[in-house]
Amino acid sequence: MAEITTVPLTTSNNANLGVPQKTIEETYQKKSQLEHILLRPDTYIGSIEKHTQNLWVYEDDKIVHRQVNYVPGLYKIFDEILVNAADNKQRDPTMDSMKVVIDVENNFISVYNNGDGVPVEIHKEEGVYVPELIFGHLLTSSNYDDTVKKTTGGRNGYGAKLTNIFSTEFVIETADGKRRKKYKQVFSNNMGKKSEPSITKCKEGENWTKVSFKPDLAKFNMAMLEDDVVALMKKRVMTWLAVLERL
Repeated sequence: MAEITTVPLTTSNNANLGVPQKTIEETYQKKSQLEHILLRPDTYIGSIEKHTQNLWVYEDDKIVHRQVNYVPGLYKIFDEILVNAADNKQRDPTMDSMKVVIDVENNFISVYNNGDGVPVEIHKEEGVYVPELIFGHLLTSSNYDDTVKKTTGGRNGYGAKLTNIFSTEFVIETADGKRRKKYKQVFSNNMGKKSEPSITKCKEGENWTKVSFKPDLAKFNMAMLEDDVVALMKKRVMTWLAVLERL
């Protein structure tokens, strides 16, 4: 019969080893949604580290396939705004213009479309203007109705807010031709601060939306919008323009 020998466990004392003891509050923490997104970005936008991959990009007026170094998370926040603009074509078939500006020198990106503007109206249940609700409040979406077929866009209520959160500055501008109102609001500090909405008049039938933002490059361990990610963004724009032309 095998003999089992028991040996008493030695209890280590972290305090004696010079390891500081954590309080209950330090051990168990609760984060807000915004804090959690910034703390665990990979859960929401993908990796914030640089990846090397063979991909199609647009450069020198043509699409080429080559090795690129890019940060998936940065590409994701750009794509969220681009898809949001393209999705407007589904809601308004008369939309015939989408313009994208990528200003590397000033770390500035803007996406414009001339489809139906965002309703410039107070949301009765939430008590804020609809543009602020869409672009500055988490878990808000117009795509929650699963009985409606969607060909583009997200459905989880993050979308453009992720771009806002990972930007040092984020500006939403829209013209609502139905209500004859033009809306502008500026968010900053990773969606931590917001200006009061600026509401002016516009002409009846004037409809467009423009989203401008400055990516918080420090969160992607970058100092500037690098050539590879810009070439990748441009290719994505060209792809969407081709899709929209067929709709």
